[in-house]
Amino acid sequence: MADIRPDKSVSTPHYIQIAKNIRSFIARGDVVAGEALPSERELCQISGVSRVTIRKALDVLVADSVVERRHGAGTFILPNVENLGSSLKGFTGSAQTKGHNPHAVWIMKAYGNPTVEEAEILQISTQDRVVRLGRVRQFENEPMAIENAVVPARLLPDIEDIKESLYQALESQGNRPARGTQRVKASLANPTEAGLLSIEEFGELLRIERRSYLRDGTPVELTRSAYRGDRFDIVMNLESEQLG
Repeated sequence: MADIRPDKSVSTPHYIQIAKNIRSFIARGDVVAGEALPSERELCQISGVSRVTIRKALDVLVADSVVERRHGAGTFILPNVENLGSSLKGFTGSAQTKGHNPHAVWIMKAYGNPTVEEAEILQISTQDRVVRLGRVRQFENEPMAIENAVVPARLLPDIEDIKESLYQALESQGNRPARGTQRVKASLANPTEAGLLSIEEFGELLRIERRSYLRDGTPVELTRSAYRGDRFDIVMNLESEQLG
């Protein structure tokens, strides 16, 4: 980690430079999620700055959810979650693919009727019954996203049989989505969202709206989610097109 030393010829505060250099060190894969950084004393020796400066640099990284301090144990790298934008997987499936342990804290699990907008999107009547699912999704007990899904009740088992995964519940009835569309936009957390996700008010969010369909085109779900912008990256595979 010798390259975390600040450049004393520039005016940028040393702690900002060190935080940026440690972030680059992590991004290169020189350390992995769950691994500890060197101690503050060692970082002082490596960087040639005071302990106060090192602590301020680590404070920046803690605030940005790059690392976390564990009392009496040290400073540890937090995982950054990549979501493949072209993959039709639910939260549980995506998390398990990346080796995370997903969990849901239920806010709502109830039957109801769709709004006019929801009925139009799901191609049903406003008198039809839907299931409303509201959850805070977690990795290793850390809140990551708020998900609110609306699904025609006829496509799902009884709501008491819906556990962690919506897609597994749909699959149990032979209704797993075959295709879908997803819209992503940047936003800021309102007070309720900030509290549920344990982030600061007006913290960065990725708002994702997903609409999925059966193979025959029947709408399956309308899910609107708020993902922590400091912990999620949207990754898409791109291919060059042949130009005629």
